[in-house]
Amino acid sequence: MGLLLKQWRERRRMSQLGLATEAEISARHLSFVETGRTRPSHEMVLHLSQVLDVPPRARNELLTAAGYAPLYRETPLDAPEMAQAKQALAFMLRQQEPYPAMVLDRQWNIVATNDAMGRVVGLLLEGDAAAAGAPNAMRLCFHPQGLRPAIVNWDATAAALIQWLHRDLIRTGDAEIRRLLDDLLAYPGVPRDWQALDLDAPTAPFLAIEMRKGEARFSFFTLLASLGTPYDITLHELRIECFFPADPATEAALRRLASPRPQ
Repeated sequence: MGLLLKQWRERRRMSQLGLATEAEISARHLSFVETGRTRPSHEMVLHLSQVLDVPPRARNELLTAAGYAPLYRETPLDAPEMAQAKQALAFMLRQQEPYPAMVLDRQWNIVATNDAMGRVVGLLLEGDAAAAGAPNAMRLCFHPQGLRPAIVNWDATAAALIQWLHRDLIRTGDAEIRRLLDDLLAYPGVPRDWQALDLDAPTAPFLAIEMRKGEARFSFFTLLASLGTPYDITLHELRIECFFPADPATEAALRRLASPRPQ
């Protein structure tokens, strides 16, 4: 447990003294915990996790390493007890019509979309969806056979997305996020300076994105929101990305796409 705690402390760029001060414990006691000379209490593990802003999944790992039972459950989204949560997600997606929306997991895999998202992606996607890694929102935006050719402001959009991934990695330490980040950075045309976290990059969950293919043009701003449900890891890690029209022309185009075509 001590090694995991030390890794989280270093990930948060805190010294032993800094963490001990924030946690209102002695630096000596914290040192003993990190070296394994002292087994922390259940309450101390949770207290240090809170001070370090450790995500629920990693808090479970710290508790298990310290010899305690995990606190936060992780229920598969298709489990019967998640039926109401799935209904709520489906309701939110429907309410977003005729504007696109999708539900993402912690690794940016696409869990669900509304019909508007399918219509827009179907219109703009040029390549093979499977080759582009379509089930993953990040791969879909970065892959040359995905939406990348249709994103007019791809440099600005991709730069923002990469920084979100860098911050995800720092926040969670997730190996799959690290793998995804490495894959995206290896795609053609991705600047080398994107390999590092930009501390000056905006952190707001908003993104402006412009897409075009032929005569079709869409200008969006997107909002990324979380459910904020800390006692189930699955729900806590879900994110909902909603696309809103940034101009009247985009709104009109979305409504035309949603209108049933005459037989």
